Amino acid sequence: MARKKIIVVGILIFTAFAVLVGSLTLKKEGAGVSTSKNQVGVIFIEGPIVDSGGQSLFGGVSDSRQIMRQIRTAAEDPVVKAVVLRINSPGGTVPATQEIGRELERLKDAGKVLVASMGDVAASGGYWLAVKTDKIYANPGTITGSIGVIMSYQNIEELYRKLGIEPHVIKSGPQKDLGSPNREMTGEERQLLQEMVDQMFDSFVTVVAEGRDLPKDRVMELATGRVWTGEQAKALALVDEMGNYYDAINGAAKMAGMTGKPSVKYFGKKRPLDTIFGGGAKKAGIADEISQWLEIIREIPSPNLLALPRDLHWGGVFDDRN
Repeated sequence: MARKKIIVVGILIFTAFAVLVGSLTLKKEGAGVSTSKNQVGVIFIEGPIVDSGGQSLFGGVSDSRQIMRQIRTAAEDPVVKAVVLRINSPGGTVPATQEIGRELERLKDAGKVLVASMGDVAASGGYWLAVKTDKIYANPGTITGSIGVIMSYQNIEELYRKLGIEPHVIKSGPQKDLGSPNREMTGEERQLLQEMVDQMFDSFVTVVAEGRDLPKDRVMELATGRVWTGEQAKALALVDEMGNYYDAINGAAKMAGMTGKPSVKYFGKKRPLDTIFGGGAKKAGIADEISQWLEIIREIPSPNLLALPRDLHWGGVFDDRN
């Protein structure tokens, strides 16, 4: 019994210390609710950009529906004068990226300054979103670019034959099983898919040309699907400034006419206990404080998702299906 009491007292002491450290740290970093009349909002694009319909415990993808809600919330917040889009993504599906891009346009129409901050990688769909902003910050070693579109499929007809499997398909039209792995693609089918890729590619090039104020012919020269470092991208006018996350925040605040150290408001960063208890931790008092403290140590690192979903998507740097 005495041993149990010692353990309980130890846990309470640790919890109290954690809450104290967490509260002080959060106040120092400006997280949580701020009383400032002018704030810089931060929205995170992390991992492949998809319409996943939800979020796993440890994240790993950028769900377009969640990101769109965050953008709308920031656009409607009267104290948020500027928004930093922190991007660490190899790309994603075309529709999900376009949906987020449309909300970024509405954010700017609402009079908000919009700045991109590139982390490790902001390529393909990640770069597509970056060019929607008013200014792009990148680190010298950031991997960016990959302007292009890719669609892939596998033909496992020979494998089926070796395994003695004979697929049978009943379809309403000749293209209903377009892209099926059960058979070789016809020349006509390949042309149909190529037209889709070309249309998406032209859209990508147009967005980059408009966002970077570059001639479309110049963007076409760069749109080979290759990537660059941040420094190389700056020399090509694909990004504006070399700078880290805090440089982007300070730059966004200055562009919005804010003076002094900017107050930061984060959108969409779920805390571990909020995720586990479905938001109930907010009502738990001390649990809420613990979850905020845990966020400081960045939760448990989640593995990077390297292969994007098997459909039409912006060609990603780390797409290993080629």
